[in-house]
Amino acid sequence: MEDTTARWRSVVVVLGQSGTEMRPVLAHMIREALQRDISVMEKSSPVDLVTETDQKVEELIISSLKKKFPTHSFIGEESVAAGAPSVLTDSPTWIIDPIDGTTNFVHRFPFVSVSIGFTVNKQIEFGIVYSCLEDKMYTARRGKGAFCNGVPIKVSGQQDITKSLVLTEMGFKKDPEHFRTMMANMESILSIPVHGIRAPGSAAVNMCLVASGAADAYYHMGIHCWDMAGGAAIVAEAGGVVVDITGGPFDLMSRRLIAASSRGIAECIAGKIQQFSCGRDDAEN
Repeated sequence: MEDTTARWRSVVVVLGQSGTEMRPVLAHMIREALQRDISVMEKSSPVDLVTETDQKVEELIISSLKKKFPTHSFIGEESVAAGAPSVLTDSPTWIIDPIDGTTNFVHRFPFVSVSIGFTVNKQIEFGIVYSCLEDKMYTARRGKGAFCNGVPIKVSGQQDITKSLVLTEMGFKKDPEHFRTMMANMESILSIPVHGIRAPGSAAVNMCLVASGAADAYYHMGIHCWDMAGGAAIVAEAGGVVVDITGGPFDLMSRRLIAASSRGIAECIAGKIQQFSCGRDDAEN
């Protein structure tokens, strides 16, 4: 199997941490789109949105990576929406969210990111999150630390949940019971008490905020592997923990996680929130 270091070097060149290749292309593509009328389509519900830019960004990333890694597998949000399988195997696999925060993008709310995770033997080897409008490139490679624009980042290390800022996301739920559980969980966390809850609107950005110490935890049920893969690597390499919503081991295909600055914070959140069934990414195809 190809050496992970060689793959890492290649993808950093492709995505342009040095600013020479895809990074400025992605930034220009997304910022230019924000200057025009955005064509919006619906996927699974009136609030599950996709734009032409989502599709173009995913096509650009996958085509660029396939030139360098023709035997690798790919799981992309828009490819899966179009009917491609969402199955994680032991093969080298790129997991891509072309625009994480599509609703933010549609409303020109500034937290919009491109997220890429890379797995081998179902283990995340590295992650990259590009927060486009902030022009922040977060990167992490297993065992090598986490960085923002090349500068090392670390979680806050906060151990006291009552001094924590917690991130989550809220929105439309088809099942009324799921909606009630979502709201009850927010009440439960706020009643601990914590310093507050924020919902920036991009799972990948949320995890990078935890990784850089700007927030102390993030929990979510109902997201997808492409939302989590890049950011999970960055949190772990920044010294944080990524676990299942129960507090058990993180499962990339489970559609749920807690990312936190410390295990104590993660376990406290796991003990406070109720679960609801959100299925699995590898059971939908």
